[in-house]
Amino acid sequence: MAASQVEARLAEAGLTVPDVATPVAAYVPAVTSGNYVYTSGQIPVRDGKVEVTGKVSATGEPGAVSLEEAQRQACTCALNTLAAVKSAIGDLDRVRRVVKVTGFVSSDPGFTDQALVLNGASELYRQAFGEAGVHSRSAVGVAVLPLDVPVEVELIVEYA
Repeated sequence: MAASQVEARLAEAGLTVPDVATPVAAYVPAVTSGNYVYTSGQIPVRDGKVEVTGKVSATGEPGAVSLEEAQRQACTCALNTLAAVKSAIGDLDRVRRVVKVTGFVSSDPGFTDQALVLNGASELYRQAFGEAGVHSRSAVGVAVLPLDVPVEVELIVEYA
């Protein structure tokens, strides 16, 4: 089967929708209800491996994750949410609208730019879907995330 138009747009930017990640606990990557797909939270895993761990910090101390790195990790999370959507509906061209993005950022108490971190995901959705990728969003700072990753993203899309 040929790649979808959505995947072709991403490929032009050097990005690839991966295979859906195998869940690490008792859940499924995505569930459909009506004309909506709800993804489980997706972490920044590439080729089965976590590439970056730690908390996002504005102070630049050793071992901290920078804002720029966290944005890249949010983009990876977004690609993983698209893999989950694709596993549920078969073709990303069926997505009519990105409805809601929720992102969690493991950050130190002084870090307040969670919204900027999530721009890494939001920009990916707009790149993939154009105006249909513009969405509502929540960006939440948390103490810790699974496997000590800095970012987790979940997605709700409407499809035809």
